Amino acid sequence: MRNMDRRTFLEAAATFPIALGQSSALQRSDRVVHVEHGADRFNQQRTIAGANQIAYKVSSRDTNGGLFVFEQVSLRKGGPPRHLHHNQEEWFYVMEGEYVFEVGEERIRLGPGDSLLAPRRVPHVWAYVGEMPGKILIGFQPAGKMETFFEEAAKISDFAADEKLYRACEMEIVGPPLSLG
Repeated sequence: MRNMDRRTFLEAAATFPIALGQSSALQRSDRVVHVEHGADRFNQQRTIAGANQIAYKVSSRDTNGGLFVFEQVSLRKGGPPRHLHHNQEEWFYVMEGEYVFEVGEERIRLGPGDSLLAPRRVPHVWAYVGEMPGKILIGFQPAGKMETFFEEAAKISDFAADEKLYRACEMEIVGPPLSLG
């Protein structure tokens, strides 16, 4: 498994708002936000579906709702159900491991250093398929209710795709998780 170096990560993070077509005025913050390597923006530990550890890097509160970014460590194979976001683009940047995505009709395999943008209102699904833990950076623009979604999902000890939670956070489940067979 290849590891991404710090410079590559910083270059990717710097281009994220540009990749989403977001002007700096929309995500303006009046303070510097620094989150150290391996840390969470609010010093909290969150686990989703018993296998995904997430650490917030940029909170929607930091950008007046313009952006939400977190790092996810995938401890086992699999991923969320096929879904769509009514109001957000979702951006993925693989740091470690291998992931498979389907966005619309396209199936794409991503490894370290690869990124992908899933446009709003386009069904997508993804899964971690590597042998060792994977690490991926995920961002939403605008942030919408995505931070709320992950806060609520982390409270459920054995999180399964909760259609009510998806709908409350302006998403829709449109199919099962990606088949790994």
